[in-house]
Formats: sequence, structure tokens, C-alpha cells
Amino acid sequence: MIFQQNWQGCRIKNGIFGEKFEAEVPGNIQYDYGVANNFNDVYYAGGCRQYEALEDDAWEYSTTLEYTKTDGERVYFVSKGIDYKYEIFLNGEKIYANEGMYTTAQLDITDKLNGADNLAVRIAPHPKRPGSPKSSRDEADHSAKPPVCYGWDWNPRLLVSGMYRDAYIETRSNGYIKSCEFTYELSEDFSYADVKILVDCEKDCTFTLTDMSGNTVYSGNEKEFRVDSPSLWWCNGEGEPYLYSWRAENDEHYVTGTLGFRRVRLLRNIGANEVPVFPMSCYPAPITLELNGRRIFMKGSNFVNADIFPGRTSKTHYVELVRLAKKANMNIFRMWGGSGPMHECFYEICDRMGILVWQEFMLACNKYPDDKHYLDVLKREAKSIILSLRRHACLALWCGGNELFNGWSGMDEQSLPLRLLDKLCYEYDREHPFIKTSPIMGMAHGGYVFYNDKMMGGDIFTAFQRAHNTAYTEFGVPSIAPLDILKKIIPENEIFPIEATDSYVLHHAKRAWGEQSWACADILERYFGEPHCIEDMISESNWLQCEGYRAAFEEARRQWPHCSAAINWVYNEPWYTAANNSLIIYPTTPKPAYYTVKSALRPVIFSARIPKFDWRDGEKFKAEIWLLNDSNAEVDAKASVYLKIGEKKISLLDNLSATCAPKSNVECVSVCCVLPKVENAEDIKLIIESNDEYSNEYRLRYVYEPIVVKEKKLNDA
Repeated sequence: MIFQQNWQGCRIKNGIFGEKFEAEVPGNIQYDYGVANNFNDVYYAGGCRQYEALEDDAWEYSTTLEYTKTDGERVYFVSKGIDYKYEIFLNGEKIYANEGMYTTAQLDITDKLNGADNLAVRIAPHPKRPGSPKSSRDEADHSAKPPVCYGWDWNPRLLVSGMYRDAYIETRSNGYIKSCEFTYELSEDFSYADVKILVDCEKDCTFTLTDMSGNTVYSGNEKEFRVDSPSLWWCNGEGEPYLYSWRAENDEHYVTGTLGFRRVRLLRNIGANEVPVFPMSCYPAPITLELNGRRIFMKGSNFVNADIFPGRTSKTHYVELVRLAKKANMNIFRMWGGSGPMHECFYEICDRMGILVWQEFMLACNKYPDDKHYLDVLKREAKSIILSLRRHACLALWCGGNELFNGWSGMDEQSLPLRLLDKLCYEYDREHPFIKTSPIMGMAHGGYVFYNDKMMGGDIFTAFQRAHNTAYTEFGVPSIAPLDILKKIIPENEIFPIEATDSYVLHHAKRAWGEQSWACADILERYFGEPHCIEDMISESNWLQCEGYRAAFEEARRQWPHCSAAINWVYNEPWYTAANNSLIIYPTTPKPAYYTVKSALRPVIFSARIPKFDWRDGEKFKAEIWLLNDSNAEVDAKASVYLKIGEKKISLLDNLSATCAPKSNVECVSVCCVLPKVENAEDIKLIIESNDEYSNEYRLRYVYEPIVVKEKKLNDA
């Protein structure tokens, strides 16, 4: 039986224990301390800077144990995860110590109990590598703590720790089932699955497997059995995420879980199989996902920590974020390595909703060392992560971490941390693919703004049409937060114009990544002129984000099957930002661009390849019209194509007819016209109108330049 405890927290500064305060478990102790000491709103202005003074302090949780037990039961203290380096004391005696936040502690304390017992968890200050640049993410490069809380261009520097996952007292009898996992091997043709049960229990157990209709597929004491004609688990858009339910029990204890039968592989991309020069090196890395024998285009987004206090993230929060992704026609999350794995319930939600998970280990944008201590901690933590997540149907692949082969990281294939992770994934979960980092050969990260002439060669329309990558696993376009959000985080007298005030810098509108990001006032001015109010900037930035994301996602789809993934940066945000690339405003409010991406990721759509975003009267407008089909059926579709500039409608094509095979795209036709002069118009709408649900609409910038008649003077010719 499980007994939750009432916990108190305590700050330890320079070895001196402060006053105790109420602490939530799971949670983050810095948050609890802020509540107890009436800290200002963490989101408003510089509120989160109050926590900087706590960075180098130690902390302690303590409780007087409350539980009941029967004769023969043992008493355990169980912790699902403590961030980051800690010691556990019972009645003043140290009974356990650990470094790392993903390894469960299960401590038999029965023989040390006296009936009036105090348990304490003492947490060391945050790891900071000596000699690293102060207040940088480099401070985390010798630890297995996710570096995101050390500060990023969308996450404030806010170092948190604590008992961030559940912890409790549990009484156990001899029949307690310590662990149970249903594993399987699918036949090559998926006609049967051989199931093997891995169980740790002193007593014999009965095992039951039932289908989604409640029918018993197997019941008995054998740990191996066959399931004929299993229903397969499919990701969103491909079929039902079918989950069987299992139960293991004896006369004293039972545990339950789910089982999804599926097979995932990474295949070489079509057209990316050969290196054309000799001596040959590595061809572009395989990055086409095969699910149950079917090649899948990965449509999704990068998922980051859902809160700056991750211990406070609720199941309800995760449910809403995953639900929105499913509604947006996404089929995968890339779990960005800098945030580390989410809580267990997140993966259970993805199992049920059919969202695949690309899971990275907690390495990002740093050069992680080959030294023994770090490798020992990484080995223990990575093994715990693999064993806890490998059973989930949603798991698609493992990845060593984010941007580890880039110049700012400097790692390579011989780096021992990556060789270790490869070995552990093979040893404990060889059924899932492993790649060492993202991006690798053939793949791309970026760009991250709508327009950059030097890095992108123009706007995002141009950049993606020039690219020819096997996967786009990070790309982004920012927008400014709605006015009601800005009022929550920015002092009213600073809201407009957007300048490099402390509040705007802290909330990522300025100097997040370069001087202008993420508000990108320079880009807004390039297209729309000098702003007159914050409302104009918000509207204009949302316009660019919507059309930028539409252009990128649809172009990546047009490049299938050579390209196999479009995964934007970023899906969610962990607090209220003033400007960001995200599709979801913290905590779970969709931006306008969310709905644009939802439209762009529909299984079947007409799509326009448009050379650029901005147009002027007198220019020759042109576009290629495509039919994109991610479905598993042939599609016949008809449409008409026209432009609207203000109230003027220009027909470009009537009675377009196209047929597209399953999992393919077809270029239908090119359309063009010379743009007329339309006074007072600010946009062009290219509309592809279909009788089916395949219609599409693009909103582009239109600039009308009136002819100025020069008054003739006496000596003019």
C-alpha cells in the first residue's frame, strides 16, 4: 500500500539551515520557497530573477513518516526521481546517495525504523563546471542534468531542483511485483506476435491480456505465448493506435499496463543512397521512418519542457498539449534533448493518442566529456531512461542529443558519451533505431526567422525551395505574443515600442538570438514599414508566422520521398514569452499559426509552390499547383485557382483535375499573371478552391506603387 507524506522544505545557505516551509511533492523546491517568501510574480517583468540568489544553495526536504503495516510486510521509501545530486537520511543516518534525476530509488528501510521516524532528502547545489563561463549553459556540460534551466533563447535562466517526481512510503508483502514488462517479437508479415513477459516477483503470477473490446486474448501462468493476427498500433493519420491491456497478479498484489504491437525502422531516403565521389564516405543517414512496413512522412514539432518548474507539470497539461498536436494532423514529437525526458504519463498519453516520440537523451549544444565520473552517471541515467520508456508504443527512435556535431558542441562519432549511448540502446532496446545527434548527414536545422538574406538567401519560401535535405527537424518563424499576454509580463510603459528593456530581453523579444530576435522588428519593418502601434506589430508577425510555417511544411512535403520529415521549432513554451517560434502559447493556447499548420498538415491538400512572399503591381506572379497525398488511398480531385487583390478577383485556372497515388505528390500545373494595380490593397490571396476538403489559401504581401506624374517645367523636354 502507498502512503503519501507531508513534506517540509528548508534552504541551506553556507551550511546554515533556514526556516522550514511547506513543500509539494512532486514539485520544485525553489518554487515552494518563493511561495513561502512571497516572491513576486515569476512571469512579470524581472520576477524570475529573484531565484538567481538561490542558485548555489543546498536544500532539504523532511517528513515524519506516517504509514501502517501488517505483519510480514516490508517498508520502502520510493522516489521516482530527484533533481539532481542528493543524499537520503533516516533518523539522521545517511542511507543512500545518488547523482542523477532519472533513476528510481527503492529503499528498504524496515530494519532501521523506530516508530517515530524522520526522513530527510538533502539536495546539493546545482552542478556547475569549474571554469565555465558564468551564467551560461556550459556550466552543465559535465553533468547529466538537462541544460535548459541554465538559460536558452526561449527559456529563462531559472535553476530548479527538488523531488520533481512522486515519492512515498510503500508497504510490500512477499507477493509484491517489483517489475513487469510485456515484450514481443512480430513476425515479418505481422501475422503473429510472440509475447514474452519479464517479471520480478517472489510469487507465481497469473497474466492476462485483453483487447480493446475487453475480450481475453491470453490468460495463464506461462511467461511466453503467441498472439495470432494481432491488431497493430498506428500513429495519427495512419490508423488506430491500438492498445491491448495486460494485468499481472497474485493473491497479494497486481500491476497493469498496455501493449501496442508495431515495428519501427529507419530506412535510407529515396534518392539519398549513394555518394557520387570516390573515395566514398557516409551517405546521408537513414531518416525515413517505417512503421509496420509502411514508409511514413514525419509531420510534427519539437516538444520542450512544458513549464519552467517541470516538477509542477500536471497530467492535464500534457493531455491538452498532445490532444492539440493530434488535432493538428501531427504524428510525431521530437523530444528535444536539452529538456530531458518528460514525466511517465506523457508517454502514456502519446500511446493512446497515436503520437510518435523521437526521444533524445539530455545532451544539447555542449561538448560532453569523456571522463569516467560523467560517463558513470550518464550510463546509470540512460539505462534507467531506456528501461522506463522502451515499452511504450509511441517510442519511434532514440537520439543522443541536440546539435552535438555542430561547431558550438564539437563532438563527433568517436566521443565516448555517444558511443556509450549507442551501446546502451543496443543492449537494452535494439528494437528501436538510434542516431547519435540531430542533425546528421543529409538533415537540416534552420532557419529560424522569416527572412535572412545572408543565412537563408531570402525569405523562408525561397530558402526551402532551394534546399534539398532528407529531413527538416528544426525550422521556425517567430511571432509576437498577443497583447493580453504582453500585459501579463511587460510593464505597460514598455510595451511599445519594443526596445531592449530588461523585461523584453528576459522574455526573449530582444537579444534572445541576435539583437532583433525574437520580435524581429527589422523584418516586420522590411515588409510593412515603420510600426505605428504594438497591435500592428502583433498582427504582422502573426501573418509572417502563419505563411512562413505553411510555406516550409508544404515545401518539405512536396520534396517527399527524398525528404521524410518536417518537424518545426518549436511546439510549446514553458512560460509566457514576448516573442517566440512556438505554435502554442503557455500553457496551452494555440497561436494563429497553429491553425495554419493544422491546415498544411491535412492528409490530402492542394498546395502552391510560390517563389516568394512579397509582390508588387506589374510583377509577373507565378505558382506551381501540386496535389499532396499522405493517405493510403488514391485521390482524384478537382479545383479552380484564382487570385483576390482587394475586391478584384483574377481567375487563373478553371476545372483543374488531378489524380495522385497513395503516399505521393503530383505537380499539376503552373499558373501565372501580371499583377494589376489595385489601390489600397495590402495583400494577395491565392485561393485553390476544391469541392472536396483539399482547398487551400495563401495570404501574400501586395504593394501598390502609384505612378507619380511629374509636373513639367518650362525647360523640360
